[in-house]
Amino acid sequence: MSSENNVQSVITPPDQAERFNLVETAGPWPFITYRSYRTPSGAIATWQSRNHRKSLHAARDDHSVRAVILQLRVLWRPRELNWWIAVIFSLGASLFVLGSALSLAPSLAQNWSLDSTAVNAIFFLGSIPFTSAAYMQLFQAANAGAFTPSGTRPRPRISTFGWHPHDIGWLSTALQFVGTLLFNVNTFDALHPGFDWLQQDLAIWVPDFFGSLLFLISGYLAFVETCHAHFAWRPDNLSWWVTLSNLIGCVAFMISAAYAFVPPTPMDFEATRLSLQFTLIGAVGFLLGSLLMLPESAGAPAAVS
Repeated sequence: MSSENNVQSVITPPDQAERFNLVETAGPWPFITYRSYRTPSGAIATWQSRNHRKSLHAARDDHSVRAVILQLRVLWRPRELNWWIAVIFSLGASLFVLGSALSLAPSLAQNWSLDSTAVNAIFFLGSIPFTSAAYMQLFQAANAGAFTPSGTRPRPRISTFGWHPHDIGWLSTALQFVGTLLFNVNTFDALHPGFDWLQQDLAIWVPDFFGSLLFLISGYLAFVETCHAHFAWRPDNLSWWVTLSNLIGCVAFMISAAYAFVPPTPMDFEATRLSLQFTLIGAVGFLLGSLLMLPESAGAPAAVS
């Protein structure tokens, strides 16, 4: 963390520059994900990137994992966007887990009278909730408003996508959203049998590879956003576990995409099975991260009717 003597940040309007002193900043270069201010009364007010864009209470940032059980009573929060993001991501991840499991256990798929096309359809159906929840996160980040130590100022008008490439939270959600669109293409193309090896690589593997790459970059940006550094060990922070689980899922999806490449001649090892195994690992990682977002969403202020 670095210290600064006065407020010279674009997030603080000039009329507040004399009333709040910027004490400390932190973040993985070139991003700032943490700021602390000293108020006129001498108290410390903090801003943290993930908390701000997801409207989580600052006091809840240091989520103790032990507090998860206590937060289970507030898991039904359908009036909050964070809750819907978590539920819809969980649905998409669950479908990917199911599709991977059926692909790895063909006998189980046969018992359910499912052929390979039907199993591939499960992956396609799973990609749709991923895209829906990813857009919700992008919309949320695009309309987070401007932070000041005395409170958040709403944006003057609603933004559909926004353009805030210097904001680590917005950049992470934007890359993830584009990655989900590529997964829509990848899983839809996989519904069409009869491709030769080159057609499979162009129509299925290429969007899979680049979608996974965007997911990996997005997952790392989200993780370091909670670390306030390029890496940090914060096991008592629930948001850290959310982003770590998602990052593990992103790494597994990237490895899966590497094994999914179809060469003109067969490989000497079961690349397809390895690809499916890492897809399953990745889906489980995303499912765990999505479920952990439910208690994390308890840090959001209650909706006002």
